[in-house]
Amino acid sequence: MTTRWDTLNVDRSDMRCFIALPDAPGPRPGILVAQHAGGVDDFIQTMARRLAAGGFVAIAPDLYHRDDPARADDAMQRMSRLRDAGIVADCDAALAHLRTFPAVAAARIGITGFCMGGRVAYLMATRDPALRAAVVFYGGNIMRAWGEGPAPFDESSRIACPVLGLFGADDANPAPADVAKLDAELTRLGKQHEFHVYAGAGHAFMSEGRPSYRADPAEDAWQKCLAWFERHLA
Repeated sequence: MTTRWDTLNVDRSDMRCFIALPDAPGPRPGILVAQHAGGVDDFIQTMARRLAAGGFVAIAPDLYHRDDPARADDAMQRMSRLRDAGIVADCDAALAHLRTFPAVAAARIGITGFCMGGRVAYLMATRDPALRAAVVFYGGNIMRAWGEGPAPFDESSRIACPVLGLFGADDANPAPADVAKLDAELTRLGKQHEFHVYAGAGHAFMSEGRPSYRADPAEDAWQKCLAWFERHLA
């Protein structure tokens, strides 16, 4: 496996992207890994590496690049300043960059994300019809717009790829009622999707080393994620 950081310029701001490339010969499917509130930290880099170990080329863009680095705000404050227009521009740039890699099959691209990144994955599924698959790990705030424009939920009719949702039954955002609403809307629209809700798991159940981590749901969810991408990006 090879990892590196690439830098893209988006809206006159330098955006760093963590790249993980598998040892398997290309071209391979590519996956955008959308960060959680903590940014492109050790957890997100680990998830990108795990995807690369599974044979995918992963890119994780730093969605906080517009922030003043001198500000010492916590993760939730940084997240509160994100706007959907900027997120879409950043993901569009990262996906365009990913598609230029010789190791990537440009027509076989998916997206996943954790926490706020799960919301980003859902948002981009409504915005990029070329995406072939999306995996949403406990994405909250899907029913809310960040900035001007519609909420991701309100654009569900535009989703053109299969969506896998992986949630904790003890989560508050998204709460089980939110998950049920998403499921019902995608069913009503005839969108291919599959949701799994894990008993005894709350938010961030994938984050090993945190009190929220739940080993059995995390392993099962990860295997379902890999299988989803293998199925739809083949």
